[in-house]
Amino acid sequence: MNIPAPIGILGAGSWGTALAILLARNGRRVLLWSVDKTELAPLAADGENRQYLPGHRFPDTLDIEPQLHRLTAAASDLLVVVPSHGFRATLTQLSGCTPKSLRLAWATKGFEHDTGKLLHEVAQEILGDRVPLAVVSGPTFAAEVAAGVPTAITVASNNAAFAAHLARCLHSNNLRAYTASDITGVEVGGAVKNIIAIGCGISDGLKFGANARAALITRGLAEITRLGMALGARAGTFQGLTGLGDLVLTCTDDQSRNRRLGLRLAAGEERKAIEKDIGQVVEGIYAAAAVHKLAQRLGVDMPITEQIYRILYAGLAPRAAVEALMARELKHE
Repeated sequence: MNIPAPIGILGAGSWGTALAILLARNGRRVLLWSVDKTELAPLAADGENRQYLPGHRFPDTLDIEPQLHRLTAAASDLLVVVPSHGFRATLTQLSGCTPKSLRLAWATKGFEHDTGKLLHEVAQEILGDRVPLAVVSGPTFAAEVAAGVPTAITVASNNAAFAAHLARCLHSNNLRAYTASDITGVEVGGAVKNIIAIGCGISDGLKFGANARAALITRGLAEITRLGMALGARAGTFQGLTGLGDLVLTCTDDQSRNRRLGLRLAAGEERKAIEKDIGQVVEGIYAAAAVHKLAQRLGVDMPITEQIYRILYAGLAPRAAVEALMARELKHE
């Protein structure tokens, strides 16, 4: 009887842990690793991630592996789930001990902060063109996936066989996995929606109501689509789970760290104090800087993103940002 090789998860935050639990429940052996070795010992001792995902016990087939070279010796399918600012460093470390048959996926959402590159561009730069790549994205909160409530996601890859394999591994009675080939579109949707979610949090924090929230989501989707198409994505991708689906989720539920940031910015709190209190990376902050620069370079009109950038990095008052958006010249939708 052939026993499937384990799947390696690089990153033991809430989302990495949730995916590790899901895959282990689905009958796969999973090896969970983190660049921060100090957070692994409590996971092994407690049998759960009490810091980021308390109350969700690890299945017996989920093992903690502190040594990356041992993980890659056992697992050739790897799933990276680290913040976007740590993506290059993680892959650089991985490149020193890659298995011969490496297939790499990631559930990280964002652009590389310094260069504005999409994450698949970073992966190709470090690992070359021969490694099959995939991105896992969609409207997902880690706690709900760990709890086993109904969820749908997308696996996009430049290798159809790898996408299908990952989808089968992730699919369960409570999680439906679709496949796609538009990696660029999936990445853009997953990154830019975090910026729009900050805007929706600000709008709701200012008590602007459901009309304003709906307008921000709709016009935010237009911005996401324009940027994605400028980068070579397909327009239809943004009508799916990784575009509209992820955008609606992140903009409307307070499990979203980006939305919570916006709510508290509207109340007059300082950004850095909010980040410290949230205690996890708020990806929309970094995406706003990268997308602002990228949109300027490509000549893509992104007025909501521009105002969120100015709130985060230029000290613009949230109410003044709304006034600037409402004062824009009338145009055809």
